[in-house]
Amino acid sequence: MRKTKGIKRAQFLTGLASAGLAVTVLPAGRADAARGRTGRGGPRHHGVVYTVGEGETPGTAFSAARMRKDIRAIRDELHADTVDVTGDGVARLTVTAGEAAEQGLRVWLQPTLGDAPERDILDHMAETGRFAERLRRHGAAVDFSVGCEFWLFVPGIVPGDTVLERVRNLLDGTVDHDAMQRRLDRFTAKAAAVGRSVFHGRLGYAAAQDDRVDWRLFDIVGIDYYSYFPRRADYVRELSRYLRWGKPLAITEFGTCAYVGAPQAGGMGWDVVDYDKEPEEIKGDLVRSERTQAAYLSQLLDAFSSVDLYAAMAFEFVTADAPHRPDDPRHDLDMASYSLTKTIKDRPDDPDSDWHWEPKEAFHALARRYHAARTGHRR
Repeated sequence: MRKTKGIKRAQFLTGLASAGLAVTVLPAGRADAARGRTGRGGPRHHGVVYTVGEGETPGTAFSAARMRKDIRAIRDELHADTVDVTGDGVARLTVTAGEAAEQGLRVWLQPTLGDAPERDILDHMAETGRFAERLRRHGAAVDFSVGCEFWLFVPGIVPGDTVLERVRNLLDGTVDHDAMQRRLDRFTAKAAAVGRSVFHGRLGYAAAQDDRVDWRLFDIVGIDYYSYFPRRADYVRELSRYLRWGKPLAITEFGTCAYVGAPQAGGMGWDVVDYDKEPEEIKGDLVRSERTQAAYLSQLLDAFSSVDLYAAMAFEFVTADAPHRPDDPRHDLDMASYSLTKTIKDRPDDPDSDWHWEPKEAFHALARRYHAARTGHRR
């Protein structure tokens, strides 16, 4: 989501999970006999992640006018029925959520302020949740998520003043995981309490695949999912373990990058950019392949169709700060993004340049599937 020195929040965490640095999921609560089964017809809601933020350059700063066009495209061209509005900035989050609700979309509203004092994060969460409750009371279809992967993005859980420092500490093996888990549990309980105090609909949280979470605190189990298997049955088997709590399961992120081999890299698909170079450049001799990205997302949707899911939301609609350079593969940062669209700048070397997006093959693949889902069952 919001980038930190060029690397996305979701990419950091899923990379760490794939490296075996996350803790093990433990069961909590009893399975409800009415849920927790596979073969129930797939996701009830099909959506996409839409990230709001300040932007890394003047040219990619948040624009309400651009956002409104994007939300219409999510509804009318991607045929999604749900949008995960995430990022930081209460004003950006609420105007985007309000627009999505006005256009008839289900909203998963998820504030993700990071690298800020705990009190500021909770206040930001509460203010966003109050708006979600106002939407709900006015009849909008809205779920509220208190955030995602707190153990990496909330200071004080893992040692380090910034995301990058916390990542280094985790990779160096200097973290006391038991102490980390205690601090994580404490903050997660606080966040759930804040969420409950301001929002009276379904409350959720988005965790990495191997996070240990007390799901009794929430109504919806949310998982950011970046596994790769050669067989559909392996996905179904892995996903079924998240149904053990007897609660609705939302895949809050799924996706991959647009180059050959990206799905096999799992959550480390982003790690092909040298961010120390100016300008940033792709490492090695990657082969761009929108078909690879589209095929992987289609494969996941096939697997999801055999699991009882509340929602599945592709990561992500657009990544404005990773532009596509068709004539310059070394600087084609879009290859390393998870976006369903490619950002095209009018003046590639100008940070103030205007830009537009164009759909990738993955966009069209999801649009076909989402259109069939929307016309094939009731919301």
